[in-house]
Amino acid sequence: MSVVDRVDAPTAHRLAEIFVDRRAIAQNVQHFAWATQTPIMAVVKADGFGHGDVAEIALANGATWIGVATIPEALRLRAQGIAAPILSWLNPIDAAWGAAICHGIDVAVASLEQLYAVGDAARAESASARVHLHLDVGMSRDGAPSDIWSALCVAARALEDAGRVRVVGVMGHLSSADEPTSTQNDVERLRFVNGVRVAHSRGLTPSELHLAATAGALHRPDARFTLSRVGAGLYGIDPAGIAPLIPALTLTAPVAQLRRVAANVGVGYGHDYTTRAATTLAVLPIGYGDGLPRAAQGSAEVTIRGSRYPVVGRISMDQIVVDVGDAAVELGDVALVMGPGSRREPTAREWAAWSNTIEHELVTRLGVRSSRVLRTSDARWAR
Repeated sequence: MSVVDRVDAPTAHRLAEIFVDRRAIAQNVQHFAWATQTPIMAVVKADGFGHGDVAEIALANGATWIGVATIPEALRLRAQGIAAPILSWLNPIDAAWGAAICHGIDVAVASLEQLYAVGDAARAESASARVHLHLDVGMSRDGAPSDIWSALCVAARALEDAGRVRVVGVMGHLSSADEPTSTQNDVERLRFVNGVRVAHSRGLTPSELHLAATAGALHRPDARFTLSRVGAGLYGIDPAGIAPLIPALTLTAPVAQLRRVAANVGVGYGHDYTTRAATTLAVLPIGYGDGLPRAAQGSAEVTIRGSRYPVVGRISMDQIVVDVGDAAVELGDVALVMGPGSRREPTAREWAAWSNTIEHELVTRLGVRSSRVLRTSDARWAR
């Protein structure tokens, strides 16, 4: 039964539910493959942005690589039978490099210390590690700073000669791809191109060059190179807010309580909201403990029976209160808290605006309390 079927009629749900539309994820991957004309790396870090394994659906619809942050994430995917190339790019110096090497997992290297640790693990395993050298082109975050890049390339070439590593890729990350016309993207692309030239001049021959993530892949053709990394885009999020992607998540919650109150009645902690007239208040069993941003209070809305109603008072850990006025709302009605917007429900973009954050944060934090929020999907949507 689809999301549409489930929310059309009142039900007896006791919990909030997150519906993961695997069909939307499939179509989004297909869109990226068509739009970029490059191989696609589906980035499924943080448990698929908080909503479970979508690696198989991505691979079945055009992705050829999988990207994760940590080696344990990559190892779990290998244990599930994922045989496609996997890259892990955010690991501490004492990470399980040996396990990654033994399971054919590519690793990113951003410092000499990391490179030597990977080389030592490769020697211990009597194998060669597949490495992507990570260049910081402007984030001042992960990636090797430019002043050690040449030395990193020289050291990597020496380890290649020793048979310990094979540099198969060079990667970077744009800081301003959500603003496609920003000149910062031009600067950082040039830094990446120069970094690749340095790698070549030091005798390295990486076959995979990847700078563009979701926004860059969509809106900066000059940043695509040989591979595009897509993370938030899998779920229908374009950080630039331009591309026709399909939101893949719908969050619902049942009306658990209804009460009729008079005018001038305070609602919730601190009575930040006071009713202006006699009205009906509906309580939904979902709150900031389940991932709703508390900062959205005073702005947030939900949809019940096709109409929008305001969330009033403070967002609590376990519940929110909705002012439904005189509408014919009943116990068990299902509120659409967040979704694609096709049924007048608020979208992740709206919630992000209400709470002064980004869609990525919202979809990742939703449903963190698995005992209260169910995650479901319809396998018939997989293609």
